[in-house]
Amino acid sequence: MHAPSLPDRSIEAYATVTDSGRLERLKSLAETLADVRVLHVSSTATGGGVAELLHSLVPVCNDLAIDTDWFVMDATDDFFEVTKAIHNGLQGSGSRLTEEMKATYRTVTEENAAELEDEYDVVVIHDPQPLGMIDLLEETMPNAAIVWRCHVDLTEPSDEYLAFVSEYTKRVDHAVFSRSVYTERIDVPTASAVYPSIDPVTEKNRSLDEETIAAERDRLDPLSFDAPLVSQVSRFDPWKDQFGTLEAFRRAREEIPTLQLALVGGMAGDDPEGLELYERVARETADDPDVHVLTDLPDTTVNVLQRQADVVVQKSLREGFGLVVSEALWKRTPVVGSNVGGIPLQVEDGRNGYLVEPDDVASAADRVVTLLEDEDRRATFGANGREHVREHFLLPRQLVDLLELSVEVLNLEQ
Repeated sequence: MHAPSLPDRSIEAYATVTDSGRLERLKSLAETLADVRVLHVSSTATGGGVAELLHSLVPVCNDLAIDTDWFVMDATDDFFEVTKAIHNGLQGSGSRLTEEMKATYRTVTEENAAELEDEYDVVVIHDPQPLGMIDLLEETMPNAAIVWRCHVDLTEPSDEYLAFVSEYTKRVDHAVFSRSVYTERIDVPTASAVYPSIDPVTEKNRSLDEETIAAERDRLDPLSFDAPLVSQVSRFDPWKDQFGTLEAFRRAREEIPTLQLALVGGMAGDDPEGLELYERVARETADDPDVHVLTDLPDTTVNVLQRQADVVVQKSLREGFGLVVSEALWKRTPVVGSNVGGIPLQVEDGRNGYLVEPDDVASAADRVVTLLEDEDRRATFGANGREHVREHFLLPRQLVDLLELSVEVLNLEQ
């Protein structure tokens, strides 16, 4: 286990993007939790929404004087092959779960749990990867409240993977999901839904001056910002359906011949499928000068792409939540997204973007064309999107929800 390096973050940095009442509520909750120690455990510090969330959430909690740590698992490639299979199984597909896979999972999670020497009042386990640590945590921290934070889409889980994970989830004190419907899919003692959030003060989401935007545009040459641009920003993962987005783009280009596509993403440290999928997408688009496959870009560059794109597409097949949707909407860019997971919580169909069924490539292309041909509609959708995110999907709101949950599971008086 190791602790990632964290940025400095002050709660006062959010005063310009959220209302004062929410910040006062945070400070009040922090006083209630002043003597509480909190630990977050995840499988990677890079490449995904969980890591991005914790890079902001943990330092803000410490700024509020809530003693909060974050540890990341140390694990082998074999372990991450198993946990990616678990992830895929919980989302409805994947290989058979073998006894050897179970043994690998148990060995690595127990080894990591054994490295925790301090005691905590609340331990938040993120996703299935560290969940097996509960075996040892129940012995070493018998008084700690164990919370499982599930970021996975549990719409149609595989029965055998659901049964395996439920062996652990039924022993946690509380589970937190990104949508209330997921709470019905798995065996947990008590559960609640807390929507994830983006951090509006990070390099990826903060406002940018014109000089910075111009420099980043130049860096992205030969991609042109003088022609229509559609982008998708996602990890290279089969569930994100980059190939479906590519097909929708090619259909839309029949109506708008100058259209370009930017497929942007990185590889999460715990996802062995990422590089393989990136290479497949790169091979498929190598002879198409209008398609730009970009990976491991700096956050400021991603920020510019989301701002400068005319439309953002998120054509996921499954999606625990999909914070890249809120990232685009926050930057006033309308989104065409699949009607799966947390995307319809963010995309208000016909108001800040459009929803399509995940396998409906033709409708995705039609909606992209509709937006590209109507600049006024894009501007209206963009303004609506920013306000929707401001109210529902910024970090201070999520932090209020999570701190209230900590007070509840610890039975503290406010």
